[in-house]
Amino acid sequence: MTQNNKKLKNFLINSVLNNNNSVKFNDEEKNNLQILRGEKTDKTLIYIGAGTCGLGAGADKTRAKAEKFLAQNNIDAQIIETGCIGLCAYEPIMDIHLPGFNRISFCKVTADKVDDILKNIFELSVPNADILGQFTSDSRAWENINDINEHNFFKPQKRIVLQNCGLINPVKIEEYIAKGGYSNYLKAIKKYKSTEICDIVEQSGLRGRGGGGFLTGKKWKFAANQASEQRYLICNADEGDPGAFMDRAVIEGDPHRLIEGMAIAAYGIGASKAYIYIRAEYPLAIKRLKIAIAQAQEYGIIGENIYDSNVNFEIKIKMGAGAFVCGEETALIHSIEGKRGMPRPRPPFPAIKGLFGKPTIINNVETFANVPDIIKNGHQWFSSIGTQGSKGTKVFALSGNVKLTGLVEVPMGTSLRDVIFNIGGGINFDKKFKAVQIGGPSGGCITNENLDIAIDYDSLIKVGAMMGSGGLVVMDEDTCMVDVAKFFMDFIQRESCGKCIPCREGTKRMLEILQNITKKPINNSEALERFNGILQLERIAQTIKDTSLCGLGQTAPNPVLSTLKWFKHEYEEHIFERKCSANICTELRTFNINVDACTGCHVCVKKCPTNAIIGSPKSAHFIIEDKCIGCGTCQTVCKFDAISISK
Repeated sequence: MTQNNKKLKNFLINSVLNNNNSVKFNDEEKNNLQILRGEKTDKTLIYIGAGTCGLGAGADKTRAKAEKFLAQNNIDAQIIETGCIGLCAYEPIMDIHLPGFNRISFCKVTADKVDDILKNIFELSVPNADILGQFTSDSRAWENINDINEHNFFKPQKRIVLQNCGLINPVKIEEYIAKGGYSNYLKAIKKYKSTEICDIVEQSGLRGRGGGGFLTGKKWKFAANQASEQRYLICNADEGDPGAFMDRAVIEGDPHRLIEGMAIAAYGIGASKAYIYIRAEYPLAIKRLKIAIAQAQEYGIIGENIYDSNVNFEIKIKMGAGAFVCGEETALIHSIEGKRGMPRPRPPFPAIKGLFGKPTIINNVETFANVPDIIKNGHQWFSSIGTQGSKGTKVFALSGNVKLTGLVEVPMGTSLRDVIFNIGGGINFDKKFKAVQIGGPSGGCITNENLDIAIDYDSLIKVGAMMGSGGLVVMDEDTCMVDVAKFFMDFIQRESCGKCIPCREGTKRMLEILQNITKKPINNSEALERFNGILQLERIAQTIKDTSLCGLGQTAPNPVLSTLKWFKHEYEEHIFERKCSANICTELRTFNINVDACTGCHVCVKKCPTNAIIGSPKSAHFIIEDKCIGCGTCQTVCKFDAISISK
């Protein structure tokens, strides 16, 4: 540990804890502290958004081009990789912080744009590029550039969990500490009894952000009150919902926040050992998490007798194999124990008898990430945000047919309309909104009729949806809701652990019914089976909900029941008219050949897999509808636009 880092360590325990600066900094050290906080810089810093989304958009190529420019022009500058700031649709994002100037942020910075941006910035002129805004500080402002927080995407948000994501170097603990990080943990173990921590979190109204929405502090007390020499804490970072990426982004962008939240929680319940259960498909998050844990150990945050408090704390990482069922608490515990990830009946609940038979608390990343600020600002501050039954903020992964995809953090009580149309910018290509799937495979659809509903746990349940972990998949007018239900049911059926019959066999039967109604019947027997199937769908769904072993099975039918409730006419159209208006269900599509445009080139005849096209060369061709499977190969190969889908 360097001498400067030792100063920071002393600053952490003495200065921040008591607001009593017993550690004296000289001017140079004060300057270094301001630099670590991002308030100023003494050398040029180039920040590249290098979360998974940024790298997928080409951030690695952007960085390589920036490095090449600096080398060719002999410029002394440092390139720093950050996590995602949340605006995934505008990646790659590159910020530049010149000495004496505000940090300025550019979006959609592909490699071909780097040279022009850097050349102009180093000449102190604003380039003709996509600018997100500047980070206002006491430094010199860039003329005619708005504060980034005034951007339509960021302005309505209240960022607690995401406050550091995209701004700090996620693998530099010094920056986290300089911004007050870990001071809340030390405040907890130095100033409060463990029971008081549970009280504060309960009084704040924080509810679990992983789906169930149970009061976090109350849950912690169940474990804390158990007579046991050993208790365990587990962070569920498995995040298996399609369209969800909140936990991954938080860990990639601000891993120390998670560690601090877990450390506070462990102290609150009297646990000395913790696990982070994270899916192996998150290699970047795992890499940064390992670095952060090692740094926390170096600073004495993790270890034995932390800062002479008699508090011990250690964290281990357990990588999951990507099984959706391991998001369920008891299945997750079995996986950590080295067993097959399968749920067990409850009670006893994990808080009473969990990992290795000991009291265990399991929360997800977002839940823990809220805890440091609750200790910092008090339970009244947190409970003043949100609604009567749902306090604080909620992070959502906004994806699908929306203009601005990314991570959004808003106060509970914000309407879905505000999230989709104000923050998200509305529907792609200005098409009509149709529905938004909230809560992943366990959730349901919200239609335009309920788009102004306040986002909180109770309101969503009333309209047949649920908060879930926070996935928001937006769908436009061209979406087939029967196909959406089939997608989620296919996912659930494949991910079922198979332990209980209702989930294993019931979801299989529901999927078969959905598959039948999205294809044409070959004979009268199949037509009758399609009709009988849809009559059974709701009864099977209710049986699964009532008799499945775990919460995942009990909520498995929700997407089907939700789409049946709000889009029954689409099911009827598929069954009775054998038609999909959105032309998504390929086996219900019918194609027409425009005889005036057809040249008889015979290419479609050769490529048709079912010999459904007839016609002589150089004369108009025709499609035999009974043989056509709607694959669209003929339309793809036709060079004369003579083949179209029937409306």
